[in-house]
Amino acid sequence: MGGSLEDIFDDVVYTVPMTIRGWNDAWQPLFESLGRMQASWPTRGWSWDSRLMCCTSSFSSEQEPAARAAAALALKHQWTQTTLARAPQALRDAVEHAGGVRAGQLILSSGLVSGLLAYGLWWPWGDAETVSLRVGLADVDPNKEPFIRFRDLFGVTY
Repeated sequence: MGGSLEDIFDDVVYTVPMTIRGWNDAWQPLFESLGRMQASWPTRGWSWDSRLMCCTSSFSSEQEPAARAAAALALKHQWTQTTLARAPQALRDAVEHAGGVRAGQLILSSGLVSGLLAYGLWWPWGDAETVSLRVGLADVDPNKEPFIRFRDLFGVTY
């Protein structure tokens, strides 16, 4: 060997993960379905989860059927601890960032729409009384579109 550091690093290829920035009109139907979900949500208000960069809402177990129906308007696919390995990579990455999925938890998702994926983390609290849903966009710069429009849709701010 004996080459300089510059010689060694000339052969290294660096890759940076692509993060979606900017608006694409092809995403409008996805945002419309998220709007229908938000409008039919059984509880009032959403809040911002700054740790996971998601909109979040908690609800009682009595509201679970209505919450599932509302979520299904935008997040039509369901994944479990067992099936997550077959999910799109962007979704698996988002779930890994959130700490993984445990028994009893569900991952919900839209289909990929021109590279954009919406997902939901359905997390029962373990008290048999409360469930939370965190809704996010996979691999999107949170300071740019479409995340700004996403936060506006749910009425949340940082």
